[in-house]
Amino acid sequence: MDFLKRYQAALLCVLALGIPFFLLRTTTRDPSHYDALDRFIMQPVGMAQNMFINRVAEGAADVWMDYVYLVQVHRDNDRLRSENARLRADAARYRADHDENRRLRRLLQLRVDTPGEVFAAEVVAKDTSPFFRVTRLAISTPDRTRIRAGMPVLTYDGLVGQVSRTFGDYADVLLTVDSRSAVDVMIERTGARGIVRGTGERDRYSARVEYLQRTDDVRVGDAVVTSGLGCRFPSGVMVGRVAAVTRREFGLYQEIEMAPAVNFSRLTEVLVMDSEADRPTCRPAATQTPRGRAAAAASGNL
Repeated sequence: MDFLKRYQAALLCVLALGIPFFLLRTTTRDPSHYDALDRFIMQPVGMAQNMFINRVAEGAADVWMDYVYLVQVHRDNDRLRSENARLRADAARYRADHDENRRLRRLLQLRVDTPGEVFAAEVVAKDTSPFFRVTRLAISTPDRTRIRAGMPVLTYDGLVGQVSRTFGDYADVLLTVDSRSAVDVMIERTGARGIVRGTGERDRYSARVEYLQRTDDVRVGDAVVTSGLGCRFPSGVMVGRVAAVTRREFGLYQEIEMAPAVNFSRLTEVLVMDSEADRPTCRPAATQTPRGRAAAAASGNL
């Protein structure tokens, strides 16, 4: 034991230098000249190489390949995200073009179907209430001299209102739901006549149909169209639909609430009707009944 303790350091040095010497000696020799010592050394060396060195090398190769693969995947993802954003933008643009084309085609058809002379105008401004309801429209047309106060303003969904005043290149439109608006109308199903007056509510679009007698047949969902009397608005233009009917046990008239046919917040193009003299469906106020003349006077159409 004393001998081992005394020469422990020397033995360790011999082993530390001898083992690499034998390994180097074995690996540099021709395998056909291996002796018993060489074969004895190569067996644990081969096992160690297979267990550690090869596995470490394979692991390093796998990590490197995974890294290279992830880098490529990241690049592909960036490319696909960019392409996806471009395709979304193209789809949005195509949808907008499709919607515009659809609107213009319907507006063109309305222009063909509407009697008298009409011309197109663009909605250039909208006044809104705190509840995001449109309270006023401003329109413009290339030939601003054609727009005059009182001209009806239409869209393919129905009656928008009438021009209230002009200023410069623009004109204000009084909407059918404005409290200052009055339009001579009739219930399309029965022909019962009345006057549509806007309620002017700032949180919703609504109007009342006045002067409908309690005996008139009016139902929820009935279409309300312009009567054509008074020569201000053409006949048969959709104004809205009956939303509520209240018949009281007393009084001459029933209370009718109407929802407008036009969504004022989505208007971008409209048609403005020109001279009333060119409308073949216009019936002079003189042909109206006494009750009709009173209703027309209340609407300002006489």
